[in-house]
Amino acid sequence: MAKSILIISRQAPWSGLSAREALDIALAGGAFDLPLGMLFLDDGVFQLSGGQQPALLQQKNLSANLQALPMFGVDELYACAHSLAERGLEHSVLDLPVQVLDAAALAALIARFDQVVTL
Repeated sequence: MAKSILIISRQAPWSGLSAREALDIALAGGAFDLPLGMLFLDDGVFQLSGGQQPALLQQKNLSANLQALPMFGVDELYACAHSLAERGLEHSVLDLPVQVLDAAALAALIARFDQVVTL
């Protein structure tokens, strides 16, 4: 059986390539039916908010890639409650159905996966 992988995305969608790379890894892993989950942490939670205008920063829009995650079998999507609160984001305004986790639940989540990739 394949090892489970947790991808932790910590970068805002407009701060460089890390957010896109994390999504690419998740989509590729999902295409190969790897058991994986994705955690949005720190500024990575900004990827979940709608109404972004990445073209103003000459960036590509990641929302289509994010919306494709469940179609590729990436159903385990998580967000850090503390990261959301620090950035003034409410769970109800997020574009993806994510499970919001507190610190204890985050630790348990990370321990559950065989491998963790942080971008």
